[in-house]
Amino acid sequence: TQYSFKEVFGTLVVQKELFDVVAKPLVEDLIRGKNGLLFTYGVTGSGKTHTMTGSPGDGGLLPRCLAMIFNSIGPFQAKRFVFKLDDKNGVEVQSEVEALLERQRREALPTPKTPAGKRQLDPEFADMMDVQEQCRAEEVDEDNVYGVFVSYIEIYNNYIYDLLEEAPCDSIKPKWNSCNTPVRNGDFVPPQSKILREDQNHNMYVTGCTQVEVKSTEEAFEVFWRAGQKKRRIANTQLNRESSRSHSVFIIKLAQAPLDADGDNVLQEKEQITLSQLSLVDLAGSERTNRTKAEGNRLREAGNINQSLMTLRTCIEILRENQLYGTNKMVPYRDSKLTHLFKNYFDGEGKVRMIVCVNPKAEDYEESLQVMRFAEMTQEVEVARPMDRPLCGLTPGRRLRNQAFREELSRKLELRGGPVGAGPEEQSAAEQFFQSLPPLPSCELLDIDDDQTLPKLIEALEQRHKMRQNLVEELAKNVLAFKTMLQEFDSSVASKENYIQGKLAEKEKTITGQRTELERLEKKVKTLEYKIDILEKTATIYEEEKRNLQQELESKSQKLQRQASDKKRLEARLQGMVAETSLKWEKECERRVAAKQLEMQNKLWVKDEKLKQLKAIVTEPRAERPERPERPSREREREKPLPRSVSPSPAP
Repeated sequence: TQYSFKEVFGTLVVQKELFDVVAKPLVEDLIRGKNGLLFTYGVTGSGKTHTMTGSPGDGGLLPRCLAMIFNSIGPFQAKRFVFKLDDKNGVEVQSEVEALLERQRREALPTPKTPAGKRQLDPEFADMMDVQEQCRAEEVDEDNVYGVFVSYIEIYNNYIYDLLEEAPCDSIKPKWNSCNTPVRNGDFVPPQSKILREDQNHNMYVTGCTQVEVKSTEEAFEVFWRAGQKKRRIANTQLNRESSRSHSVFIIKLAQAPLDADGDNVLQEKEQITLSQLSLVDLAGSERTNRTKAEGNRLREAGNINQSLMTLRTCIEILRENQLYGTNKMVPYRDSKLTHLFKNYFDGEGKVRMIVCVNPKAEDYEESLQVMRFAEMTQEVEVARPMDRPLCGLTPGRRLRNQAFREELSRKLELRGGPVGAGPEEQSAAEQFFQSLPPLPSCELLDIDDDQTLPKLIEALEQRHKMRQNLVEELAKNVLAFKTMLQEFDSSVASKENYIQGKLAEKEKTITGQRTELERLEKKVKTLEYKIDILEKTATIYEEEKRNLQQELESKSQKLQRQASDKKRLEARLQGMVAETSLKWEKECERRVAAKQLEMQNKLWVKDEKLKQLKAIVTEPRAERPERPERPSREREREKPLPRSVSPSPAP
């Protein structure tokens, strides 16, 4: 049996090659503001969890996705609590002051959590984070700020549980005392299952799910490993020592918003925020209970796992049928929490990728065939559609210009040792004017009879007064000339405004006409598309009827050919029978004619003898009668050749 897929990886493939082909395009789309969904699918024990998380020294898809995200947006991240997720799957932007108050309030809590970047990593998963290749996205908008939020849930027995909740998840089973009776624990509150809801954009989300803002790859993976992976339900079965008993979903949300025109702060407009998410799903493996020897809870878990995977398969099959044949069957998303959670992905809100894990064991042959048959069928389902990002209308490159301006300002401050523009070479216009006036002589009177100092001072003051009057007159002339120039400029501006307004009115009329024409053409296009759809459906119906008629014609022509050949065979058979019968009757007629002739000759001879005897009796006396001649035997007559009369031709 042969199956075809987009890509096939061998048993010796490294995690980086798998990541580059499958997950890297999804991370690039996430940074561009698009959603993505990645499944690992296969029978139990085929390596799905290993593909997702990796092994020490070779991280899987999840740590590599986190590393690529933070390598791409690292220098452009917003401070903590600038982005704030609400309870309705939305996001808000807070100012710097509000974010600072939020941080101070969180730090004042009784049990603050130390960020992962300030302490040494746990050696249990530190090797998985050692990704040597610095993978980055090529197209990152540097005029945006980014915030990353992670959440981790599991779907167990068709119920959704939050793995990042503080309530203990392993204490569901009651404790037993020495009398084999359960002990009452009033302090224990079992974890509550979460509810799925639909937001205003018709996207499904988990109500009340814990969403943690992370600032580094290490912090995000620590949340995944220490808080979530330790609580995930696994069990020992006959086929897998650590078999996943639930579907785990690790959700990475990326919020991004543009900077303002100055490139300093985040733009405080909710319409400009883009929230995209990447869901990494580690599906529980399908299994047969007669092989796993499951009993009790394990049997119930296996039944729910197989039921949810069967619902996923049914949804994919109906989507494929709707797309191939143009039908509009209802897709049963609500039959399982797994398909209901990702309903918007199958409706076209992002790309969906599936990694099929196959175990080469001979015992898994039948299950592997079913898995590959389903996975091959899913390739025929197209669900992706483009998403429009909001346009902010601001000039690109604001962040870099702001940084360059600040660097140049700090450099000038360092060179001058004071505020910019306070140097001796940059003087005001008043200082330049006072320096252009004639210098005042010394006003010191050393003697009572000094008659030179005052006249020199009076002469200098008179010169300054004359210069001042000349400057005032020149200023008045310049002011008048400037006023006339302003009036001329105002008149020219008014005329240009009138001209521009006239042109704008003409352009608006043209644009209005073009808009009406566009609306008319759009309506016409919609009408034509509707007609084309009807014609395509009609053509499909006619083609189906044509195929049916052609098949019927071919069957009837074959039937006629068979009848003709049967007729020919019957004619040949009848001709042979007629020839054989005619030959047989000819021989029979000849035999009968010969017998009849012999019989007639015998009768004639008997009559002749009788006549001779009568003649002899009549003519001769009784005593003189001769002895009766002996009758010739038939043997002699037969030996004697008789003249054969010509037999008449046989009757037709």
